[in-house]
Amino acid sequence: MKLAAPCRCNACNHGCKYGSGSLAGNDIKNIAKFFGIPEEELKKGFLEEVELFNKKLLRPKLIREKNKPYGRCVFYDDEKGCTVHEVKPLECKTSIQCKDYGEELSVWFMLNHVVDANDAESVRQFAQYIKSGGKLIPGASLNELVPDKEKLKKILSYEIL
Repeated sequence: MKLAAPCRCNACNHGCKYGSGSLAGNDIKNIAKFFGIPEEELKKGFLEEVELFNKKLLRPKLIREKNKPYGRCVFYDDEKGCTVHEVKPLECKTSIQCKDYGEELSVWFMLNHVVDANDAESVRQFAQYIKSGGKLIPGASLNELVPDKEKLKKILSYEIL
């Protein structure tokens, strides 16, 4: 499958200039092959570990300016845009911020590649995301994530660690 040309709008480029998307599935293999380097070299030179919903993920390193908590994706170039567009990370592919469904795609990525219904802490952190106003999509409620009401109650009250 071939991706459409990269979007050049400020909404889509905003994510590249102030962060990067997490990798999932075959992203590491595909990006390493794109550059013609071993996966370990890609990990050491271009990726960093982050944690989200109690899961360790890899994402492209951020090039940070002094005293700024954010940074530009290592694969983003101001002139060219995304330099790995054809093999960009799945989260980047689903982060279409200029469309009204962009936020739903971000939640879909979280639910399908980050939140772990079998990890109590992951569920609790997702509950905090929801409580703080995080967007939901069909299938994303806590009751749908953990259908066993008694188990969900125990998770949220820290009876299940």
